[in-house]
Amino acid sequence: MFKILLIEDDTTLFTEMKERLSQWSYEVYGINDFARAMDDFAAVEPDMVIIDIQLPQFDGFHWCRIIRSHSTVPIIFLSSRDHPTDMVMSMQLGADDFIQKPFHFEVLIAKIQAVFRRVYNYSMERPVTLKIWNGATINYVKGTVENEKDTIELTKNEMYILKLLVENKNTIISREEIIKNLWDDERFVSDNTLTVNVNRLRKRLDDLGLGNQIETKIGQGYMARDGSK
Repeated sequence: MFKILLIEDDTTLFTEMKERLSQWSYEVYGINDFARAMDDFAAVEPDMVIIDIQLPQFDGFHWCRIIRSHSTVPIIFLSSRDHPTDMVMSMQLGADDFIQKPFHFEVLIAKIQAVFRRVYNYSMERPVTLKIWNGATINYVKGTVENEKDTIELTKNEMYILKLLVENKNTIISREEIIKNLWDDERFVSDNTLTVNVNRLRKRLDDLGLGNQIETKIGQGYMARDGSK
């Protein structure tokens, strides 16, 4: 049974979401002190975090940054604000999806299920560790990439992009295909959002000397080069 930590200060909405999610066999936990959200995160060890952007004490972006510094757990943002910058900011911080309030509960469930499938099922499709790309070991369960230089930890989005490119190495993958595979509802994704994610992935891979192995093919998409060819 998956555990979800819901960081939401609207008690009515929290209660409704907890009741509805419980019907889908999810265990839902809340926050005792919004100034110490990481205490509950550490205690619950959730499989997913759903965060409202507007919160008392600190906003959702603040908690996302802290969570991302410790964990690659999937994160979904909720927001009642209709600002494209909120969407972009959430993706830049490594969130897995963004849901605009008010929302239909069926949409929320569909997005939660899609993220869980993407994050937790793909590791069963391949061996846990794969030394398949330029001598680097990619661990889909731990979300790490390692070689003789260093070990880096990637967010779920970064790992998914890398996985898609590496498993199709030396082949150009269009931006549209990456967006379609990475996010289920393309309306929540802009070209700029994908660019931010790929650039952040490259920057992380630079620590391993592999950043330049992700090529941009102008007007076409991206390609992971295989040094063995």
